[in-house]
Amino acid sequence: MSAAERPVRVGLVGYGSAGRGIHAPLLREAGLEVALVATASPERAAAAAQEVPGARVVPDLDAVLAAGDGPGGVELVVLASPTGVHEEQVLACVAAGRPVLVDKPLAVDAEGAARCVRAARAAGVPLTVFQNRRWDDEQRALAAVLAAGELGDVLRLERRWERWRPVPKDRWRENAPPSEGGGVLLDLQSHLVDSAVQLLGPVESVYAEVSAVTTAAEDTTFLALRHAEGARSHLSAVSAAGAPGPRTRVLGTRGSYVVVPFEGEVSGFAGVLDDAPGSTGWVVRGEERTPVPTPPGGHADLYRAAAAAVRGDGPWPVDPADAVAVLAVLDAARTSAAQGRVVPVEVPDLAP
Repeated sequence: MSAAERPVRVGLVGYGSAGRGIHAPLLREAGLEVALVATASPERAAAAAQEVPGARVVPDLDAVLAAGDGPGGVELVVLASPTGVHEEQVLACVAAGRPVLVDKPLAVDAEGAARCVRAARAAGVPLTVFQNRRWDDEQRALAAVLAAGELGDVLRLERRWERWRPVPKDRWRENAPPSEGGGVLLDLQSHLVDSAVQLLGPVESVYAEVSAVTTAAEDTTFLALRHAEGARSHLSAVSAAGAPGPRTRVLGTRGSYVVVPFEGEVSGFAGVLDDAPGSTGWVVRGEERTPVPTPPGGHADLYRAAAAAVRGDGPWPVDPADAVAVLAVLDAARTSAAQGRVVPVEVPDLAP
């Protein structure tokens, strides 16, 4: 088998809920080879040895980088580690000249993310970010609806990531402070803000309400964004919502797009505009309701694109500058919540 025919070899750093439950399955689905798994946990190492046949289990990122990119080494490093160490690990990959895909968010704040992008650009090392929710069925379906002009001018996008979890999970995300990446502002709102920017463009200002009720960091957040082209986004991420609201509602001058269910989460609106077979969401104009066909694709397409980029056959799936812009919005949201005012978004300069 030629080098171009064999699967891209990946070093997966972290085998917790993200590495084990999200990245490893998607890498397999996309046809990449997980050649190394890095974890310091004996229990997770044993799980990786059983669940990722052929992979060599090593203790840390240093061991992955020391393996090189030849036989026995890796062509792409995937960081599925806690957010608080992303910046340090990205910079280590860049220093080693190893292409790196990092789980979102890229860092705990925009300046940290900007340092990663500047370093990668200066070194000429590929860097991309796991913004997999761009490949959600509803994101792709809504993008098609907007591209066809079915809603007219968009007035407001509402999106919710709300769930009923009154007793938090015992994980780093729930236990770590914001400075180490904990809380739903960095976790869930990273996805919500990115999806809004992809659909409606850059954000000029943000008003936010943020609180910590059951966890060390924020578990209840609401962001009101003003996009540069005039549309608004209202984004809610809540961990203890007994009756989660409809997942998505987009209001336009010619109609609305509505999605009620979301990935098995309990909904107080079950049975109201549930998805029809083969569709995701509805275009609604008063009593007129039209199901929106689900476009082909899925989250594994992100890794297919990354594999093609490693081979030089296409662009990297996510521009890391986008991740910096998202974190600039989240930084402004944190300031807004603390000061009770609308805050302009300032994106750091990314020139090396």
